[in-house]
Formats: sequence, structure tokens, C-alpha cells
Amino acid sequence: MTSDSAPVAAIVVAAGSGSRLGHPIPKALVELCGVPIVRRAVDALVEGGVQRVVVVAPASHLHEFRTILDGVPAPLVVVPGGVERQDSVRLGLDALGEASVVLVHDAARPLVPARVVGDVVRAVRDGARAVIPVLPVVDTVRRETTGGSSIVDRDELRAVQTPQGFDGALLREAHRNAVECALTVTDDASACEALGEPIAFVPGDREALKITEPFDLLVAEAIVGARRQRT
Repeated sequence: MTSDSAPVAAIVVAAGSGSRLGHPIPKALVELCGVPIVRRAVDALVEGGVQRVVVVAPASHLHEFRTILDGVPAPLVVVPGGVERQDSVRLGLDALGEASVVLVHDAARPLVPARVVGDVVRAVRDGARAVIPVLPVVDTVRRETTGGSSIVDRDELRAVQTPQGFDGALLREAHRNAVECALTVTDDASACEALGEPIAFVPGDREALKITEPFDLLVAEAIVGARRQRT
């Protein structure tokens, strides 16, 4: 169990090109209702209790990221990312230094509610070493095979979101192991699972959608508009 006073740090992965969104600039710099996606993501983490942030950005746009993130109410640095997502997380860990509780968040999920961030942090502090927010899968899912297809039991499926939360030492060990064993993982929980670490769940939120394509941006704009009406 981690002390309730242990500082919470976060790595925000924002180094992707976002070509599927159809913009000439990195996706994290695209504005969502007047505010860049990456700024909304970082502000959401800080609101949820994160006290220190490393943003991993495209090397060609570091100045723009630093300008956009100026004034965030928490210590923050921007560092260049790597070729793959797991390379970027590893570089973020190198820049982060020691931290007992580390969250890894995709900038492409800028509207994650503070409640989700706080739940992840509390779960790590309560003793879970690897925590992910999840949602039940509501669509009917089929597995396609060479001979046809079959229904997958959706009651056993969960959609994974970020931020994912970790004991800092475990996350570092997981990424060292991934390098040594040449493992390719799509998220950090998978890297921890490769070490035999169990993964704990907390409830996610549909507002924490991942912005990948133009339709996702339209949905995110509608969410921002609905939030403004509630306040």
C-alpha cells in the first residue's frame, strides 16, 4: 500500500501524428472547442489529483507544446517521444525521475473526468500495483475466422481506457522487461501483465472517449457543449 501523501505523477503520451484525424499538425495540438487536445488532457489530470506531469511530444513540435502548456498549475516538462508508443512511455519515465504513483494517459482522451483519475489514484494507493479504467462492451462482437465467424461473449469483454495507474517501480521494471524480451505492447498494463502482475479494474467513463477520427472530434465537441450547459 502506498502512502496517501505519496506524490502522483503522470506521463501524457502525445507523440502521435494523428493522420487519421485529417489535420496537418499533430493530433494533440488540434483544438477542441478552442482549446488544444493536449491542454484539455493535462488539465483533466491535474484536476483529478496529478501533481507532476511529463508530456511526450513529437520532436518537431516541442516549442508549440511548451507554449500551449505554459501556465498548467503543476510542474511540467515536455520531452521528445520515440518511434512507438511504448518507446515514448519509456522516455517519459526517464524524464520523470522517481515517483511512487505513476499514471500513463493518452492525450487523445482529453475529456476524462476527474472522478476516473481520482479512482485510479486511490486504487494504486490502496495497494493495487496496476490499475486500468474499463467499460463494458455494449455492441455485439463477432470473431472472424477463415471459415466464417462466431459470436464473442461480450459479458467477458471490457473496453480499456486511460489513465492507467501503476506502482512506479513496477512500471519501470515492466518497460525494462519489454526491451530485454523484445515485447511489443499496446498499453502499459500489458507490459506489467507480462511480469505476472494482476490487473485491477476501476469504472471508466464514456466521456473519456479516444479521439482518432473526425467523427470522434464531433462527439467530443458535443460533450464539451453539454458540460458547459451543466455549469
